[in-house]
Amino acid sequence: MSAGGGHAPITAPIRTGWRQSFDPRRGLRRVRGSASAILQIVVAATAAFSFSHYVLGHPAPLLATTVTISSLGLVRDARPRRLLETLAGMLIGILISELLLLVAGSGWWQLMLALALTLLVARFLSAQPAFAIAAAIQSGIVIVIPGNAPFQRLADALVGAVAALLVTALIPRSPRAIELREARALFRAVDGTLVALVQALRRGDRLRAERGLEKARAMQALIDDWRGSLESGIAIARISPFPRRQRFELVRHERIRQSMDLATRNMRVIARRIVYVSDDGSARPVAADVLAELARGAELVAGSLDDISLEPVARATLVSVAAHLDPLTLLPDGSLGEHNLIAAMRPLAVDLLTATGMPPEEARSAVPRI
Repeated sequence: MSAGGGHAPITAPIRTGWRQSFDPRRGLRRVRGSASAILQIVVAATAAFSFSHYVLGHPAPLLATTVTISSLGLVRDARPRRLLETLAGMLIGILISELLLLVAGSGWWQLMLALALTLLVARFLSAQPAFAIAAAIQSGIVIVIPGNAPFQRLADALVGAVAALLVTALIPRSPRAIELREARALFRAVDGTLVALVQALRRGDRLRAERGLEKARAMQALIDDWRGSLESGIAIARISPFPRRQRFELVRHERIRQSMDLATRNMRVIARRIVYVSDDGSARPVAADVLAELARGAELVAGSLDDISLEPVARATLVSVAAHLDPLTLLPDGSLGEHNLIAAMRPLAVDLLTATGMPPEEARSAVPRI
């Protein structure tokens, strides 16, 4: 039927060629996600240049800007410790080159020597490759571009370092907004995985169970992303006066993340069990209903990220599910594989309960003894 008849058209345009690879919405999301980092870089680099040029009287304070831009960057991890490590590497490279310039002047072999010394010292001091590369880049700039006075560029670099540290504290990178985005991505994956596994149990569909197992295995990267964002946010909140009020929420989310890290591991165990029991093609509605209730509890935990009042609701829902997780009671005539599947759901229930703020001992006691 045509679109005028009230139904969607059967055919629709499909993007091909460059239209398929270029999606302006992805670009806009990147810009929105990096807005605070861009603001930090612009403010810090401009302030460092202005101070070195107008206050210290340096005619071309190149390192005041390069040190600031390179240290702040657009990376997700904006922890002050990471920033300090990067700044330390740059300052070491600049100091080595400044000392070499005083002793031997500039030239091709001085560049070779400066880079070799900088990389050797940097690798000795830090296991991070980025530390050594940052030091080497600044070291090379000092040797290649002539300066007006000894250690003038070191002073510019110190100005840039101070500017970078100040904007990290005074213009923080919206730590809670970033980690919430990562958390929601994880819970969307959790929901998609549990939906696939529930459907596999209802239909006795091994292929769908295998798809659920694939989804479960892919969640570790999302957990790692969320952990990095939370660690960065908590570290920023410790030194910045502005997001300090968000520290409670960040710490609460870290507790949820730790529980969900364990929950996703147990979901992989459950998915493997479902793949095994689905081999015979039989539907298992009881196990499907139990897992669907756990999925409902996980959905409420996800909602509690924004609304803490949902934590008691999620806890009550999960306690009622956990109280019935006795394989022999649920499936008195079930097979060993089915009993093992229900038993595998017990740790998942405990992990979700701890995500609601319940102490681990109390969460474990909510599950009946078997």
